[in-house]
Amino acid sequence: MADVPTDAPEHCPGTQSEQAGKSSSCEGCPNQKLCASGATKAADPAIAEIGEKLSTVKHKILVLSGKGGVGKSTFSAHLAHALASDATKEVALLDVDICGPSIPRIMGLEGEQVHQSGSGWSPVYVDDNLAVMSIGFLLSSPDDAVIWRGPKKNGMIKQFLRDVDWGELDYLVVDTPPGTSDEHLSIVQYLSSTHVDGAVIITTPQEVSLQDVRKEIRFCQKVKLPIIGVVENMSGFVCPKCQNTSQIFPPTTGGAEQMCADLNLPLLGKVPLDPRIARSCDEGRSFLAEVPDSPATQIYLDIVKSIQDYCSNHVTDEHKAT
Repeated sequence: MADVPTDAPEHCPGTQSEQAGKSSSCEGCPNQKLCASGATKAADPAIAEIGEKLSTVKHKILVLSGKGGVGKSTFSAHLAHALASDATKEVALLDVDICGPSIPRIMGLEGEQVHQSGSGWSPVYVDDNLAVMSIGFLLSSPDDAVIWRGPKKNGMIKQFLRDVDWGELDYLVVDTPPGTSDEHLSIVQYLSSTHVDGAVIITTPQEVSLQDVRKEIRFCQKVKLPIIGVVENMSGFVCPKCQNTSQIFPPTTGGAEQMCADLNLPLLGKVPLDPRIARSCDEGRSFLAEVPDSPATQIYLDIVKSIQDYCSNHVTDEHKAT
């Protein structure tokens, strides 16, 4: 899959598609003749370079959401923390939310900087076996706005994948921005020469969130990205004192559970609201380590175990012997 022109129609089939320039959605697009001629089908050499660079990464997991504010970055951070709790595993977290990089704050790394060596950019380490990379490390201040058009964002994602010295990893978790736009097309394109285990899709119980998540699921199906499963965040509120559960966001259409049943997708788990999750993110700490007795912690761990089991069953030939 190759870059979609920045002024392409909403349902652009992509420049690598056999329908490029020929689909009904191409009518009126200024790039139609160029795409139909096949001139856009030249492969980006960076794709092969990225495939080589990431050949030492056993498992690659994308975390997606249809809309913002559903706890996607929070989940990505705690997935990385949970995977790295096994000291024998090497884990990295890549933040490709170029315009809203919240991972440095959530991981307690604000103010850290990226260093360059002969082998590329060095990621920032939370622990000896947990590395993080984000554009947030390249900004002079956390309040700086990243005001970039698509091509520049795509170029930064390419650099993260090709030029960071990831080393040998058991898991690479990629935190993406909401939606199905430039960053998502780029990450799928640049990872096309390497095996991706699949995507974990984050939602909340409300229909307004589920509606956008269905679009995200359709995106995954169109670009042939496997879906590991769906996580429902903010699924009720568990009082830290009395442990009673209240429905803050009632699932008017059955929530993620009904959606997964309708679409034949695995529901990995339903994480309840716990105010201590937000506090741990603000303080840059792992909620799983800080509040091990929370019902949400156990649900997180069960979800992570399901993701690990899925990855173990989808080991590529190149990593079966390792």
